[in-house]
Amino acid sequence: MAFQGWPVEALEFYEGLEVDNTKAYWTDHKAVYEDKVRAPMEALLADLAAEFGEGKIFRPYRDVRFSADKSPYKTAMGARLGGGGYVQLSSEGLAAGLGTYVMAKDQLERFRQAVADDRTGVELEAVVEQVRGSGIEVTGREVLKTAPRGYSKDHPRIEWLRHKSLIAWREWSAGAWLGTSSAKDRIVDFLHQARSLQDWLDTNVGDSELEDAWGR
Repeated sequence: MAFQGWPVEALEFYEGLEVDNTKAYWTDHKAVYEDKVRAPMEALLADLAAEFGEGKIFRPYRDVRFSADKSPYKTAMGARLGGGGYVQLSSEGLAAGLGTYVMAKDQLERFRQAVADDRTGVELEAVVEQVRGSGIEVTGREVLKTAPRGYSKDHPRIEWLRHKSLIAWREWSAGAWLGTSSAKDRIVDFLHQARSLQDWLDTNVGDSELEDAWGR
């Protein structure tokens, strides 16, 4: 079935979950989750697969082992695209991301070297300017308060040297459009507009070469 958007019940499901994050609520509303939240996301991923790779929906359960917050369920649905993109639905609306959310040690080293380099670093600045010109935020999951070891705090690209990840991110507040196929168009436009940032990362950072990069 082709993607036709998310009905208002999908947002109402997450509004309720934010108030009552319990197994009882989840069990009582599981049919809504499956039919109104998950099924449209599956349809969206199927529509995007040919161009952006096979997608995968993340588990709805939170990892509470090391968290003071023991709420069992995520209050948003996230999905990863095969080409590196990310899509998220919550009561607030829709969001999308593209880039490298977490860098392993070797990736971070290559990233900093590329940022510091006068050629590739200037290329990154141009890419960021282009992406931001499309109304997209360029940010990072974790940013150092000062320069990383071995780099001057006066470096002309210190803003990016302090980043430990780099992503393009955009959010759209919920509206009638979310219940139509135009929601897919917004995701596709974002992925096209942010592609240059992913290309820079692919060329200059790439995948981790460490055997146990993520501690698994």
